[in-house]
Amino acid sequence: MTTALLLMDFQNGIAGHYAEGGSDVLVHAQRALAAARAAGIPVVFVRVAFREGFPEAAARNKAFGAIRQSPTAPYMGEDAEATQIVAALAPLPGEPVVIKRRYGAFASDLDVLLRGFDATDLVLAGVSTSGVVLSTVRHAADHDFGLTVLSDACADQDPEVHRVLLEKVFPRQADVVTVDEWVSGLSGGDAGRG
Repeated sequence: MTTALLLMDFQNGIAGHYAEGGSDVLVHAQRALAAARAAGIPVVFVRVAFREGFPEAAARNKAFGAIRQSPTAPYMGEDAEATQIVAALAPLPGEPVVIKRRYGAFASDLDVLLRGFDATDLVLAGVSTSGVVLSTVRHAADHDFGLTVLSDACADQDPEVHRVLLEKVFPRQADVVTVDEWVSGLSGGDAGRG
């Protein structure tokens, strides 16, 4: 069994809003990152960004279709500052950064990377809970990954949606624990789920 930690959408234009709003989500994500590195668990950073001209943004896609006409479209380009991983969680040399084109982390080459790691279990942290985390939980569960969601290393603009997902939806497909609970499990020899 090999576990990988996915840190999802912790990029300047998304996670920065949570830090400005007083959320501790980045602090918790930093603790998870430090623990994974110390335990030798592979870490994968996932960010959302688009190629120049936004060819991935189909007009019929409700979420992304209008991006081509948006005055803030360059903000979401691959090289834009807004799409770069926040400095507090900067990847080390050799730690992969995956660029996705939709909400879910698997709208990328993540699956190939995880197979390269021989990953069977995933630990998820990200913003937002109702976006990247939800989409990734569903996809990963359908592909039989063991899943752990780090509840305090996830955040959402809607606190009620965040609560419902963590308390009622995710537990059907994942273990939902705090970063401290996960870290204490690592020292007990269980680097996988819970």
